[in-house]
Amino acid sequence: MGLLQSFFESDFWQIHIYTNFIAEDRWKYLTDGLKVTIIITLAALVIGIVLGALVAVVRVTHDKAGRPGLGLRLLNAVCQFYLTVIRGTPVMVQLLIMYFVVFATVDPGKLAVAIIAFGINSGAYVAEIFRSGIMSIDPGQMEAGRSLGLSYAQVMSRIIMPQAVKNILPTLNNEFIALVKETAVVGYIALGDLTRGGDQIRSQTWDAFPPLLAVALIYLAIVMLLEKLGKIVERRLAQSDRG
Repeated sequence: MGLLQSFFESDFWQIHIYTNFIAEDRWKYLTDGLKVTIIITLAALVIGIVLGALVAVVRVTHDKAGRPGLGLRLLNAVCQFYLTVIRGTPVMVQLLIMYFVVFATVDPGKLAVAIIAFGINSGAYVAEIFRSGIMSIDPGQMEAGRSLGLSYAQVMSRIIMPQAVKNILPTLNNEFIALVKETAVVGYIALGDLTRGGDQIRSQTWDAFPPLLAVALIYLAIVMLLEKLGKIVERRLAQSDRG
């Protein structure tokens, strides 16, 4: 009991712990910021998966078509341009362009802008993940599906894509982890995410190490949890394949 009392009376507790996190409920900067980070990440991932799947289907369809029509060639060109630009520029620059240029005259809210920006960015990387997953499926399955009278879209949605998703889940989890860490730049548009929450504590206490360490540990915990969940999914997928 005396040891515990000594700890709470120590300079370490008073200066680094109490002042940074307990006083004036400064810990709420971290919890509120964590909520924003989670919302952005989950919403952006959904957008990225939908957008990435569509782009992947367009590119695969174009590549497999013997003589693609004009419409398909135009769609493929747009997709290639999108992938080149998004994958070739920093996500922070994309976020700033989205906030200060695209939505300069319209204000959907900083959270919505961040979700859109990260969703578009994620879609470019998810598209390549989906494309590799689709290409890994035996082409004979498409031919078998078409021979049964199914349309190209039906074969793709009912036969090819479910198998592709199963194959790419581990890689998709890595994209999820990368997206969590990339959202740390949303403070550049003054959005109160986890990283900005730590910075707000630092600006009030003039003590940088404890809040930044707390932010780093929270990110580390999230990443480790996602990696653990990813390994569990991989094991179950391997077991289902053997079964």
